Amino acid sequence: MQIAGVDIYVNHPVLHLGATDWVPLSLALDAAPAVSCDTHVAVRVRPQRGLIKVRLFTPPDDPQAQRPNPEFTTVFDGPLLLPDGRIAVGDVEQQTRFVHRVGDRGQFKVRVAVNTPGPDANAIDIVIAGPSK
Repeated sequence: MQIAGVDIYVNHPVLHLGATDWVPLSLALDAAPAVSCDTHVAVRVRPQRGLIKVRLFTPPDDPQAQRPNPEFTTVFDGPLLLPDGRIAVGDVEQQTRFVHRVGDRGQFKVRVAVNTPGPDANAIDIVIAGPSK
């Protein structure tokens, strides 16, 4: 079920998502479509040519609920530690930032999928479940 959505303009080809604290400097994207650490995911996106559409989902209880786009390609599927139970999505310059509470603090199962992996990505679906016990 979709719980949030935001359109973000980015100047650089990277969008960060994860914990609300600072993104570690060691999180280098290089040529990959996405990289992660224990608290953040960096996703390669298309900069300066329009908004990046980001949608946040929880696993649906209702079969009629809006679901992530099944045609998107998964670029990250794993645990993320969210120390305050909130997920932040924003550009690397921190000019634009969206924060949404997803539960109590802890480790959450997160899947990130994009419409086109790599430098032309302009839509991201994030599915978050948890926290893990």
